[in-house]
Amino acid sequence: MNTPAMHPTPMLSTRGLSKRWGGFHANSDISLSFAPGARHALIGPNGAGKTTFINLLTGAFAPTSGQVLLGDEDITRLPAHRRVKRGITRTFQINTLFPGLTVLESVMLAIFERTGVAWQWHRTVAAHKEACDEAMALLCRLQLGADALAQTHALPYGKQRLVEIALALATQPRILLLDEPAAGIPAGESAELFEVIASLPRDITILFIEHDMNLVFRFAERISVLVAGRVLTEGSPQEIAADPRVREVYLGEAEHA
Repeated sequence: MNTPAMHPTPMLSTRGLSKRWGGFHANSDISLSFAPGARHALIGPNGAGKTTFINLLTGAFAPTSGQVLLGDEDITRLPAHRRVKRGITRTFQINTLFPGLTVLESVMLAIFERTGVAWQWHRTVAAHKEACDEAMALLCRLQLGADALAQTHALPYGKQRLVEIALALATQPRILLLDEPAAGIPAGESAELFEVIASLPRDITILFIEHDMNLVFRFAERISVLVAGRVLTEGSPQEIAADPRVREVYLGEAEHA
């Protein structure tokens, strides 16, 4: 007698998730699951609803209907700041958050925010050796150790994106959401950025939006395709690359192959 295969509880999942503004359906009936430690890409043409979906996961938007589950916990009505405490983190542009700070100061401030002592950020680094050590270890992991004392706004754009990831990692996330992390970065630098992302610990589940299909097929282990706010298909990179529907609506190969 065969024993049924055991499937681990998804780290994060949605059930029938929808978002509507008036008559515009940004997301419609999206049911997706993301396994613990997954490297999962979300792709689709412009206007497919990818960023809206990320905003629903983080709590930036409230859904019109459906559920967001963290493990077995329904977090659909949980506000964004409490989702961060639960381990769901996304990246934000550093120049918006921390203008005028060094890379090290920026990451330390994110650590202080996590530990509830952000009001002490102005004290000397020596007075916060533990936070400084944690921040430096994080920067070294992301190959930013040599840039610790540089002003964030003075870094090349590719390194700024790495600092954004460092700020997100400072919250000690279980789930990291990346919205086009390689946008605006030259091809060679974007591959290096994704090499760093791929090297992150497997106890972090990663969901990323990316338009560069070379990066998607190289680094994603699972891919979901959104079209007009709905899930068109989901599968391995090999399955997605071979799907004629994906080529038609996203890769632009319809009627031209």
